[in-house]
Amino acid sequence: MRQLQYILRRVLQSIPVVLAIVVLNFLLLQLAEGDAVDVLAGEAGSATPEYLAQLRERFGLDQPIAFQLLHYVTNILSFDLGYSFRQDMPVADLILGRLWPTLLLMGATLVIAVGVGALLGVMAAVGLNTWRDNLISVFALVSYATPLFWIGLMFIVVFSIRLDLLPASGMESIGAFYEGWDRVVDIARHLILPAATLSLFYLAAYTRLMRASMLEQAGMDYVTTARAKGLTERAITYRHVLRNALLPVVTMAGVQMGALLGGSVIVESVFGWPGLGLLAFDALFARDINLLLGIFFVSACLVVVVNLVVDILYVFLDPRIEVR
Repeated sequence: MRQLQYILRRVLQSIPVVLAIVVLNFLLLQLAEGDAVDVLAGEAGSATPEYLAQLRERFGLDQPIAFQLLHYVTNILSFDLGYSFRQDMPVADLILGRLWPTLLLMGATLVIAVGVGALLGVMAAVGLNTWRDNLISVFALVSYATPLFWIGLMFIVVFSIRLDLLPASGMESIGAFYEGWDRVVDIARHLILPAATLSLFYLAAYTRLMRASMLEQAGMDYVTTARAKGLTERAITYRHVLRNALLPVVTMAGVQMGALLGGSVIVESVFGWPGLGLLAFDALFARDINLLLGIFFVSACLVVVVNLVVDILYVFLDPRIEVR
């Protein structure tokens, strides 16, 4: 009951945060030069000032900024994300169609980055100053310093072009019309390279963080007490140190959700993955403000939800943290 009240309170606290992000995004996008009407006129080759004015009146772009902001916030409060005049579709439909590929990519990335990163961090800390520690540290350093787009391009060259093992782009084999498990396997094969590319940077960060956290916890008084009680090093490491060392990793996973969404824009562009990142990239160049605002709103909600989950996980990982 107490935890349920805590969750409800955290949800209520998140509402003004999301609204502030909505207003800030709207005002920042107004600073960009040009709008969808300019892009439409450019694609048509020529347009008269009267036709441009007619389009701006139709899209509501001739209204004062304050009125447009009030109209937009009112729509958001009623769960209406608006209409994309460029795509000629409701923004909500466009986003829903691209949301699950992005969630699939981010989920796979998070599992690989946190799971493998934490495992490598533990292995490095347990074998401190050995060849294993040095090898993992060098791997983490190189992965952390290498640009995402370069890794993605090298993966395509090696695994798709040279070895012909994995598909280079897209989410499914076009024209194959797979169903059931065949479709699942096909999507999984397409997912390997984008998820591996996006997870390498974060895997390196979690490896370094987990190693440092394990070493810090190993020097705590409770570890000395556990040794004095006669517990084996394996029991101390995996029953006590590991649990406490995971706390900063879980915190970092929540904080990095925004960065993960930003990184997915690059990876989705390189691999042609049909997610929100690629949709945002196209909307930016088309000056599709309504669509961009919708993507930013959904992204903000995702980050808030993940951070809420992280706060709840925190309580379960360390019972000493009280729910207040």
